[in-house]
Amino acid sequence: MQSLYQILMLILQIAWVLMIAHIVMSWLISFQVLNLRQPLVSQIWYGLNRLLEPIYAPIRRFLPHTPGLDLAPLVAFIALIAIRIVLTNNAGFFYGY
Repeated sequence: MQSLYQILMLILQIAWVLMIAHIVMSWLISFQVLNLRQPLVSQIWYGLNRLLEPIYAPIRRFLPHTPGLDLAPLVAFIALIAIRIVLTNNAGFFYGY
């Protein structure tokens, strides 16, 4: 069971890093620090969008429409942190204590 806990935490850590990169990159694109016409920037941006859109799309269906402000990444990020907290607090269950 310890292996399952570690695998879940690794997956959540990877998702956390991807979400942070996506959020920061969206700010940099919005403030025109990064330009999507640059091939590397656009490849990274569209790759992150393809990875994270399956997570964000169901959340967007339940959130109110806010033009110019996408709250789905924030909700997903908070949910990810909550899942990590629950897993960490219940780690004894995974370790068999």
